[in-house]
Amino acid sequence: MGSAPTADPRVVVIVAFPGVLGLDVVGPLEVFAMANRFGARPAYATSVVSMTGGMLTASSGLVIGTEPAGTIAGPVDTLMVAGGYSTRQAADDLDLVRWLAGTALSARRVTSVCSGALLLARAGLLDGRRATTHWSVCDTLASHFPSVRVETSRVYVRDGDVWTSGGVTAGIDLALALVENDHGPALAMAAAREMVVFVHRPSEFPQISAQLAVRRPLREPLRDLLALIAEHPDADLSVPALAHRCAMSVRTFSRVFHRETGTTPAAFVQASRLQTAQRLIKASEATFEDIARTCGFGTVETMYRTFQRVLGTTPGQLRGQPRGGSEPVIERRRNP
Repeated sequence: MGSAPTADPRVVVIVAFPGVLGLDVVGPLEVFAMANRFGARPAYATSVVSMTGGMLTASSGLVIGTEPAGTIAGPVDTLMVAGGYSTRQAADDLDLVRWLAGTALSARRVTSVCSGALLLARAGLLDGRRATTHWSVCDTLASHFPSVRVETSRVYVRDGDVWTSGGVTAGIDLALALVENDHGPALAMAAAREMVVFVHRPSEFPQISAQLAVRRPLREPLRDLLALIAEHPDADLSVPALAHRCAMSVRTFSRVFHRETGTTPAAFVQASRLQTAQRLIKASEATFEDIARTCGFGTVETMYRTFQRVLGTTPGQLRGQPRGGSEPVIERRRNP
């Protein structure tokens, strides 16, 4: 990527194609627009392009107006490639691939959302770099482009001036990270709050939350219980206490929970607490004592041992090493 001077405003070009995922385009667009609303200076000037220009239809049926890619003139600050179920077909468009490679030379940074990483790789822009993509195509990226070091569990990955993100909503996290990189955390947080983003996930946060890593229970009391565990990790989440909330015996509760979610209550509680702790460690300045208490570990020593046993790292290493990261680990034990 080039070292072109920062445009004023910052020109953001989002690349789309027929069948693109609409949220891959619209999510980042809204983040940049919200940043402008909260006073980003220089502001962002966004455009959506395709090879032919005109109206194209996203996979959801949303019709998106685009400019012809060839009409983009002047320095591009941020080149962003969206993804979608038709990414592989788009990667066969040699004109698009050549345009990406050429435009990237003068762009300050190059980014992708979701499976858009396949297009970057096709253009040779990920050679020798760390990258991520939607979890479902990580293996495809790794097998078709072996020079790319694929990191499967990350929401987004930055390798120098190339940023890649996981699937769909991770594009919002990526755009917020770009805003933070340009204008600082206060403006990015203001944009996130206005967009009612549940949490601005740091790079190391896994693509799939602990709640999504298990089967959705059929019983409403169990669904409510999963939400309670996520929202109140500091509560009494022992198996007897959880069984009492569901008006079941411990044995019946353990059996039903395992049958409907595929894991044990203790394993799910541990995964949820670990994930909350990871987020707080990376995204806040709270002390380890406060985090251990907030996340239900009780003591720093207990949290430290759990991190080492399950994640193979420590809270201190996680806070001090921005390239760390791991997926939620939920043990799938046989029900006793």
